[in-house]
Amino acid sequence: MTRTTPGRLPHVLRRLLALIVPLLVALVAALGVPLAFAVVQRESQETYLDRLGDASRFASLAENALASGRLTALREELVRYDRLYGIRAGLIGTDGAVVAASREPFDLTDPTVTTGLEAAFGGYRAETDQSVWPWEDVDLVVVEPVGRDSEVVAAVVTVSPTDGLRSAILRQWGLLALVGLVPMLGVAAVAWPMSRWVLRPVRRLDEATAAVAGGELDARADEVGGPPELRRLATSFNAMVGVVGRALRRQRAFVSDASHQLRNPLASLRLAVDNLEPHVTGEAGREAHRIAVDEAEEMGRVLDALLAATRLDSASAAEPVEVDGLLATHVPGWRALASAGGVDLDVDVPPGLRVLEPPGGLGSVLDELVGNAVRLSGGTRVRVWGRTADGRVELHVTDDGTGLTERERADALGRFWRAPRHQNVAGTGLGLSICAELIESAGGALALRAAEPHGLDAVVRLGA
Repeated sequence: MTRTTPGRLPHVLRRLLALIVPLLVALVAALGVPLAFAVVQRESQETYLDRLGDASRFASLAENALASGRLTALREELVRYDRLYGIRAGLIGTDGAVVAASREPFDLTDPTVTTGLEAAFGGYRAETDQSVWPWEDVDLVVVEPVGRDSEVVAAVVTVSPTDGLRSAILRQWGLLALVGLVPMLGVAAVAWPMSRWVLRPVRRLDEATAAVAGGELDARADEVGGPPELRRLATSFNAMVGVVGRALRRQRAFVSDASHQLRNPLASLRLAVDNLEPHVTGEAGREAHRIAVDEAEEMGRVLDALLAATRLDSASAAEPVEVDGLLATHVPGWRALASAGGVDLDVDVPPGLRVLEPPGGLGSVLDELVGNAVRLSGGTRVRVWGRTADGRVELHVTDDGTGLTERERADALGRFWRAPRHQNVAGTGLGLSICAELIESAGGALALRAAEPHGLDAVVRLGA
């Protein structure tokens, strides 16, 4: 029998949160990444425009200084600028020579400087990507031509360290991350109790389902807590369990009461039939009397089987049992039965096997299987053996008799089925079906297979 494990519900809660939190992170990332790009572009653009304004001012001063031939004031201005802001600045002639610089030597080998100078000497400002990323340790280079178009006589170059710019971008990103993290944590903090509130009725419904599956038909789900939909589900579940429980109790009561109530009339009938024996004359009368006695005995066996089926329906959960102890109790009876039937019995079960079974169920199952093999197989040898396979225990009752066809093996586990050649043999046809239900109630299976070279192999598989 498959049972629901209440402990699985915390896993459901974790899976629900594992679904919600990544979606929330993806939403925050979808909003935060474009904002992070915008911060880089804005900060870089502001810094670039500031440096471009300084370069343009130096270009105006340089144009006048070159026209008058007085460069001293320009050099002093470049030096003061460098000391104040830490930004190297220089005036480069069209021949590539450094006309004036804030510090010596002034490096002109940087590819960005070279590209900017080529564009400036051509009369225009170079188009460059001004975005500075926090992980890029590069300088911001601005090249401004002195003069316009074909009248460019020099170029002003400023080389700015970007440490401050990258730090400012990181601060902005940290603020964005904090702004995004706070609502995310808030939603996560709300999602946890909300999810628990939603799943609490599911957990209790799961526990109630497990209890009902274990035979506790009085178990009920919580109809008070949780969302309205789950409360309606719990109400419907409780109503369903109530209907099923009442139906099962009525069924059991009917079978039990009918069986018990019929016992007294049946006993009286049997006594009356037995008392008729001295008054029966003639061969036909004695045959009719014998048939009446057999039918009364068959009715008694049917009533016993119905009572056994009723006890099966109310059996409790599977419990572990030691196979060694069970065999020690039942094997002597099997040997006596086999000896009376002229059949050899061989028991070969490994020691130390432990299986799950309904209380008292496995012994009665093996009694039925061994009894059928001795009485009905038509063979001379019955073997009871066992093994472990795939983490489960297999117990086999194998005979060397005529066996059953494939269709008969499929029908044999149904209630009241009798093989055509066994119609005149005592029995009710309920034994194998009750055994199968007993084994299934313990989470196992009963199977009928063909034995080699002939006969029947009844296999009981149970959890170890």
